[in-house]
Amino acid sequence: MEPIIKIVDLHKDFKQKDMDVHALKGVNLNIYKGDIYGIIGMSGAGKSTLVRCLNFLERPTGGSVFVDGRDLASLTEKQLREARKDIGMIFQHFNLLMQRNVVDNVCFPLEIAGMKKRDARKKAMEYLEIVGLSEKAKAYPAQLSGGQKQRVAIARVLASDPKILLCDEATSALDPQTTKSILQLLKEINQKYGITIVVITHEMAVVQEICSHVAIIDKGNLVEHGTVEEIFQAPKSREAKKLIYQGYEKVAEMKGKRCVRIVFHENSSFEPVIGNMVLAFKAPVNILYANTRDLDGVAKGEMILQLPEDLELGDKMITYLKNAKLSVEELEDYVG
Repeated sequence: MEPIIKIVDLHKDFKQKDMDVHALKGVNLNIYKGDIYGIIGMSGAGKSTLVRCLNFLERPTGGSVFVDGRDLASLTEKQLREARKDIGMIFQHFNLLMQRNVVDNVCFPLEIAGMKKRDARKKAMEYLEIVGLSEKAKAYPAQLSGGQKQRVAIARVLASDPKILLCDEATSALDPQTTKSILQLLKEINQKYGITIVVITHEMAVVQEICSHVAIIDKGNLVEHGTVEEIFQAPKSREAKKLIYQGYEKVAEMKGKRCVRIVFHENSSFEPVIGNMVLAFKAPVNILYANTRDLDGVAKGEMILQLPEDLELGDKMITYLKNAKLSVEELEDYVG
Protein backbone atom coordinates (compact mmCIF):
# COMPACT_ATOMS: atom_id res chain seq x y z
CA MET A 1 0.00 0.00 0.00
CA GLU A 2 1.32 3.43 -0.97
CA PRO A 3 1.53 6.01 1.82
CA ILE A 4 -0.81 9.00 1.57
CA ILE A 5 2.13 11.20 2.71
CA LYS A 6 5.68 10.22 1.77
CA ILE A 7 8.57 12.37 2.99
CA VAL A 8 11.93 11.69 1.34
CA ASP A 9 15.25 13.15 2.60
CA LEU A 10 13.58 16.42 3.59
CA HIS A 11 15.79 19.41 4.40
CA LYS A 12 14.82 22.95 5.38
CA ASP A 13 17.31 25.76 6.03
CA PHE A 14 16.61 29.30 7.19
CA LYS A 15 18.69 32.46 7.33
CA GLN A 16 18.38 34.04 10.78
CA LYS A 17 20.35 37.24 11.18
CA ASP A 18 23.88 36.12 10.28
CA MET A 19 23.23 32.45 11.08
CA ASP A 20 22.22 29.48 8.95
CA VAL A 21 19.54 27.45 10.77
CA HIS A 22 19.12 23.81 9.70
CA ALA A 23 15.51 23.23 10.80
CA LEU A 24 15.15 19.80 9.13
CA LYS A 25 18.00 17.44 8.34
CA GLY A 26 17.16 14.60 5.97
CA VAL A 27 13.78 13.46 7.37
CA ASN A 28 12.24 10.29 5.88
CA LEU A 29 8.74 9.26 6.90
CA ASN A 30 5.68 7.41 5.56
CA ILE A 31 2.15 8.18 6.79
CA TYR A 32 -0.65 5.87 5.64
CA LYS A 33 -4.33 6.59 4.92
CA GLY A 34 -6.43 6.53 8.08
CA ASP A 35 -3.48 6.94 10.48
CA ILE A 36 -3.56 9.37 13.38
CA TYR A 37 0.15 10.17 13.29
CA GLY A 38 1.82 12.12 16.09
CA ILE A 39 4.94 14.21 15.45
CA ILE A 40 6.44 15.17 18.79
CA GLY A 41 9.46 17.13 19.95
CA MET A 42 10.51 19.81 22.36
CA SER A 43 10.26 23.51 21.46
CA GLY A 44 12.52 24.34 18.51
CA ALA A 45 12.90 20.70 17.42
CA GLY A 46 11.59 21.40 13.89
CA LYS A 47 8.18 19.73 14.10
CA SER A 48 6.13 22.80 13.11
CA THR A 49 8.48 23.42 10.17
CA LEU A 50 7.93 19.81 9.13
CA VAL A 51 4.13 20.10 9.18
CA ARG A 52 4.25 23.34 7.15
CA CYS A 53 6.37 21.53 4.55
CA LEU A 54 3.63 18.90 4.19
CA ASN A 55 1.39 21.40 2.35
CA PHE A 56 4.25 23.57 1.02
CA LEU A 57 3.38 26.58 3.19
CA GLU A 58 7.15 26.24 3.64
CA ARG A 59 9.06 25.12 0.57
CA PRO A 60 11.74 22.58 1.50
CA THR A 61 15.38 23.39 0.75
CA GLY A 62 15.89 19.81 -0.40
CA GLY A 63 14.12 16.46 -0.62
CA SER A 64 10.56 15.62 -1.63
CA VAL A 65 7.04 15.54 -0.22
CA PHE A 66 4.55 13.26 -1.98
CA VAL A 67 0.85 13.61 -1.13
CA ASP A 68 -1.46 11.00 -2.65
CA GLY A 69 1.36 10.04 -5.00
CA ARG A 70 2.01 13.58 -6.30
CA ASP A 71 5.33 15.33 -5.75
CA LEU A 72 4.32 18.76 -4.44
CA ALA A 73 7.53 20.33 -5.80
CA SER A 74 6.52 19.41 -9.37
CA LEU A 75 3.15 21.21 -9.20
CA THR A 76 2.41 24.66 -10.61
CA GLU A 77 1.04 27.28 -8.20
CA LYS A 78 -2.48 26.59 -9.52
CA GLN A 79 -2.06 22.81 -9.09
CA LEU A 80 -0.65 23.38 -5.60
CA ARG A 81 -3.70 25.41 -4.61
CA GLU A 82 -5.90 22.55 -5.82
CA ALA A 83 -3.81 19.98 -3.92
CA ARG A 84 -4.09 22.04 -0.73
CA LYS A 85 -7.89 21.63 -0.81
CA ASP A 86 -7.28 18.02 0.27
CA ILE A 87 -5.10 19.15 3.20
CA GLY A 88 -6.91 20.95 6.02
CA MET A 89 -5.05 22.64 8.87
CA ILE A 90 -5.96 23.73 12.40
CA PHE A 91 -3.76 25.85 14.62
CA GLN A 92 -3.16 26.64 18.28
CA HIS A 93 -4.90 30.04 18.08
CA PHE A 94 -7.96 29.03 15.98
CA ASN A 95 -7.59 31.85 13.34
CA LEU A 96 -11.31 32.67 13.26
CA LEU A 97 -12.68 35.84 11.67
CA MET A 98 -13.83 37.88 14.66
CA GLN A 99 -16.31 40.02 12.67
CA ARG A 100 -18.15 36.92 11.33
CA ASN A 101 -20.46 34.73 13.38
CA VAL A 102 -19.86 31.00 13.77
CA VAL A 103 -21.81 29.75 10.77
CA ASP A 104 -20.31 32.46 8.53
CA ASN A 105 -16.80 31.43 9.68
CA VAL A 106 -17.53 27.86 8.56
CA CYS A 107 -19.04 29.14 5.28
CA PHE A 108 -16.04 31.32 4.45
CA PRO A 109 -13.83 28.75 2.61
CA LEU A 110 -16.90 27.36 0.80
CA GLU A 111 -17.83 30.82 -0.49
CA ILE A 112 -14.23 31.37 -1.65
CA ALA A 113 -14.45 28.05 -3.50
CA GLY A 114 -17.52 29.40 -5.35
CA MET A 115 -20.32 27.55 -3.58
CA LYS A 116 -23.72 29.27 -3.50
CA LYS A 117 -24.42 30.97 -0.19
CA ARG A 118 -27.50 28.87 0.59
CA ASP A 119 -25.66 25.60 -0.13
CA ALA A 120 -22.66 26.79 1.91
CA ARG A 121 -24.85 27.59 4.92
CA LYS A 122 -26.57 24.20 4.73
CA LYS A 123 -23.23 22.41 4.63
CA ALA A 124 -21.82 24.61 7.42
CA MET A 125 -24.74 23.73 9.69
CA GLU A 126 -24.18 20.01 9.02
CA TYR A 127 -20.58 20.30 10.20
CA LEU A 128 -21.48 22.43 13.22
CA GLU A 129 -23.82 19.58 14.18
CA ILE A 130 -20.92 17.12 13.88
CA VAL A 131 -18.71 19.17 16.23
CA GLY A 132 -21.60 19.74 18.66
CA LEU A 133 -22.02 23.49 18.12
CA SER A 134 -25.18 23.94 16.04
CA GLU A 135 -26.79 25.97 18.86
CA LYS A 136 -23.90 28.51 18.61
CA ALA A 137 -24.35 29.17 14.87
CA LYS A 138 -25.20 32.86 15.35
CA ALA A 139 -22.70 33.55 18.14
CA TYR A 140 -19.47 35.46 17.50
CA PRO A 141 -15.98 34.11 18.34
CA ALA A 142 -15.60 36.57 21.26
CA GLN A 143 -18.61 34.86 22.92
CA LEU A 144 -17.05 31.38 22.76
CA SER A 145 -14.69 29.44 25.02
CA GLY A 146 -11.33 28.23 23.71
CA GLY A 147 -12.66 24.72 23.17
CA GLN A 148 -15.69 26.03 21.27
CA LYS A 149 -13.47 28.19 19.05
CA GLN A 150 -11.36 25.14 18.19
CA ARG A 151 -14.52 23.17 17.34
CA VAL A 152 -15.56 25.95 14.94
CA ALA A 153 -12.08 25.80 13.37
CA ILE A 154 -12.46 22.01 12.96
CA ALA A 155 -15.94 22.40 11.40
CA ARG A 156 -14.54 25.01 8.98
CA VAL A 157 -11.81 22.62 7.85
CA LEU A 158 -14.15 19.62 7.56
CA ALA A 159 -16.57 21.59 5.38
CA SER A 160 -13.94 21.51 2.61
CA ASP A 161 -13.91 17.66 2.67
CA PRO A 162 -10.14 17.21 3.21
CA LYS A 163 -8.40 13.84 2.98
CA ILE A 164 -5.72 14.98 5.45
CA LEU A 165 -5.98 17.13 8.58
CA LEU A 166 -2.82 18.77 9.97
CA CYS A 167 -3.09 19.85 13.62
CA ASP A 168 -0.27 22.19 14.67
CA GLU A 169 -0.30 22.32 18.51
CA ALA A 170 -4.12 22.46 18.21
CA THR A 171 -4.72 21.81 21.94
CA SER A 172 -1.79 23.76 23.45
CA ALA A 173 -3.94 26.75 24.44
CA LEU A 174 -6.64 24.59 26.07
CA ASP A 175 -7.10 23.26 29.60
CA PRO A 176 -6.69 19.47 30.16
CA GLN A 177 -10.42 18.64 30.16
CA THR A 178 -11.10 20.66 26.98
CA THR A 179 -8.01 19.11 25.38
CA LYS A 180 -9.42 15.64 26.08
CA SER A 181 -12.77 16.53 24.45
CA ILE A 182 -11.07 17.99 21.33
CA LEU A 183 -8.85 14.91 20.99
CA GLN A 184 -11.92 12.68 21.32
CA LEU A 185 -13.63 14.70 18.57
CA LEU A 186 -10.59 14.26 16.28
CA LYS A 187 -10.62 10.53 16.95
CA GLU A 188 -14.33 10.30 16.06
CA ILE A 189 -13.72 12.27 12.84
CA ASN A 190 -10.88 9.91 11.91
CA GLN A 191 -13.03 6.84 12.51
CA LYS A 192 -16.20 8.16 10.84
CA TYR A 193 -14.69 9.83 7.77
CA GLY A 194 -11.35 8.03 7.37
CA ILE A 195 -9.47 11.34 7.37
CA THR A 196 -5.73 10.95 7.96
CA ILE A 197 -4.70 13.17 10.87
CA VAL A 198 -1.20 14.46 11.63
CA VAL A 199 -0.86 15.80 15.17
CA ILE A 200 2.05 18.14 15.99
CA THR A 201 2.63 18.40 19.73
CA HIS A 202 5.23 18.68 22.49
CA GLU A 203 3.10 16.61 24.89
CA MET A 204 3.43 12.82 25.03
CA ALA A 205 -0.01 12.62 26.72
CA VAL A 206 -1.64 13.96 23.52
CA VAL A 207 0.11 11.30 21.42
CA GLN A 208 -0.86 8.55 23.87
CA GLU A 209 -4.49 9.68 23.90
CA ILE A 210 -5.28 9.29 20.19
CA CYS A 211 -2.29 8.48 17.95
CA SER A 212 -1.61 5.12 16.30
CA HIS A 213 1.95 6.07 15.27
CA VAL A 214 4.53 8.60 16.41
CA ALA A 215 7.69 10.23 15.07
CA ILE A 216 10.10 11.96 17.44
CA ILE A 217 11.96 15.00 16.11
CA ASP A 218 15.02 16.48 17.83
CA LYS A 219 17.13 19.35 16.48
CA GLY A 220 15.80 18.75 12.97
CA ASN A 221 16.49 15.01 13.00
CA LEU A 222 13.98 12.17 12.98
CA VAL A 223 15.38 10.17 15.92
CA GLU A 224 12.75 7.45 16.31
CA HIS A 225 9.40 6.41 14.85
CA GLY A 226 6.96 3.51 15.07
CA THR A 227 3.67 2.60 16.66
CA VAL A 228 2.87 4.43 19.90
CA GLU A 229 2.71 1.11 21.73
CA GLU A 230 6.18 0.02 20.52
CA ILE A 231 7.83 3.29 21.50
CA PHE A 232 6.00 3.56 24.83
CA GLN A 233 7.01 0.01 25.83
CA ALA A 234 10.62 0.17 24.67
CA PRO A 235 11.90 3.65 23.75
CA LYS A 236 15.35 3.39 22.17
CA SER A 237 16.56 6.95 21.65
CA ARG A 238 17.56 9.33 24.44
CA GLU A 239 15.00 11.87 23.17
CA ALA A 240 12.14 9.32 23.21
CA LYS A 241 13.02 8.31 26.76
CA LYS A 242 13.10 11.95 27.85
CA LEU A 243 9.60 12.53 26.42
CA ILE A 244 8.11 9.32 27.81
CA TYR A 245 9.68 9.79 31.24
CA GLN A 246 8.39 13.37 31.55
CA GLY A 247 7.25 13.84 35.13
CA TYR A 248 9.50 11.16 36.58
CA GLU A 249 11.59 12.59 39.38
CA LYS A 250 14.94 11.26 40.42
CA VAL A 251 15.11 9.86 43.93
CA ALA A 252 17.95 11.56 45.74
CA GLU A 253 18.91 9.12 48.53
CA MET A 254 18.80 5.38 47.81
CA LYS A 255 21.45 2.77 48.57
CA GLY A 256 20.74 0.51 45.62
CA LYS A 257 21.59 1.80 42.16
CA ARG A 258 19.88 -0.77 39.92
CA CYS A 259 16.45 0.28 38.68
CA VAL A 260 14.14 -1.14 36.02
CA ARG A 261 11.08 0.23 34.26
CA ILE A 262 8.36 -2.34 33.62
CA VAL A 263 5.29 -1.99 31.41
CA PHE A 264 2.21 -4.13 32.04
CA HIS A 265 0.34 -5.51 29.03
CA GLU A 266 -3.42 -6.04 28.98
CA ASN A 267 -3.14 -9.67 30.12
CA SER A 268 -0.82 -8.92 33.04
CA SER A 269 -2.34 -5.81 34.60
CA PHE A 270 -4.68 -7.89 36.78
CA GLU A 271 -2.01 -10.29 38.07
CA PRO A 272 -0.12 -9.55 41.33
CA VAL A 273 3.21 -10.04 39.54
CA ILE A 274 5.31 -7.89 41.89
CA GLY A 275 3.78 -9.41 45.03
CA ASN A 276 4.31 -12.93 43.69
CA MET A 277 7.93 -12.11 42.80
CA VAL A 278 8.66 -10.77 46.30
CA LEU A 279 7.18 -13.97 47.81
CA ALA A 280 9.10 -16.19 45.38
CA PHE A 281 12.51 -14.60 46.07
CA LYS A 282 11.84 -13.61 49.70
CA ALA A 283 13.45 -10.24 48.98
CA PRO A 284 11.86 -6.77 48.82
CA VAL A 285 11.83 -4.35 45.89
CA ASN A 286 11.14 -0.64 46.15
CA ILE A 287 8.44 0.90 43.93
CA LEU A 288 9.82 4.33 43.00
CA TYR A 289 7.13 5.24 40.48
CA ALA A 290 3.82 3.81 39.28
CA ASN A 291 1.27 5.08 36.77
CA THR A 292 -1.44 3.97 34.38
CA ARG A 293 -1.69 5.61 30.97
CA ASP A 294 -4.36 5.36 28.32
CA LEU A 295 -2.91 4.34 24.95
CA ASP A 296 -5.61 4.60 22.31
CA GLY A 297 -8.28 3.44 24.75
CA VAL A 298 -6.23 0.61 26.33
CA ALA A 299 -4.94 1.00 29.89
CA LYS A 300 -1.19 0.45 30.17
CA GLY A 301 0.43 0.26 33.59
CA GLU A 302 4.07 1.10 34.28
CA MET A 303 6.36 1.00 37.30
CA ILE A 304 9.93 1.83 38.16
CA LEU A 305 11.40 -0.65 40.64
CA GLN A 306 14.59 -0.49 42.67
CA LEU A 307 16.06 -4.00 42.80
CA PRO A 308 18.16 -5.53 45.61
CA GLU A 309 21.87 -4.73 45.58
CA ASP A 310 22.70 -8.42 45.01
CA LEU A 311 23.39 -8.50 41.23
CA GLU A 312 22.59 -12.20 40.81
CA LEU A 313 19.28 -11.78 42.63
CA GLY A 314 18.47 -8.74 40.49
CA ASP A 315 19.17 -10.75 37.32
CA LYS A 316 16.79 -13.48 38.50
CA MET A 317 14.07 -10.91 39.21
CA ILE A 318 14.45 -9.39 35.73
CA THR A 319 14.12 -12.87 34.18
CA TYR A 320 11.03 -13.51 36.35
CA LEU A 321 9.41 -10.26 35.15
CA LYS A 322 10.18 -11.03 31.50
CA ASN A 323 8.74 -14.53 31.89
CA ALA A 324 5.56 -12.86 33.23
CA LYS A 325 5.34 -11.17 29.79
CA LEU A 326 6.21 -7.68 31.02
CA SER A 327 8.39 -5.26 29.08
CA VAL A 328 11.51 -4.66 31.19
CA GLU A 329 14.13 -1.96 30.65
CA GLU A 330 17.08 -1.17 32.90
CA LEU A 331 17.45 2.54 33.69
CA GLU A 332 20.86 4.09 34.09
CA ASP A 333 21.46 6.85 36.66
CA TYR A 334 17.82 6.89 37.79
CA VAL A 335 18.90 7.20 41.43
CA GLY A 336 21.73 9.54 42.26
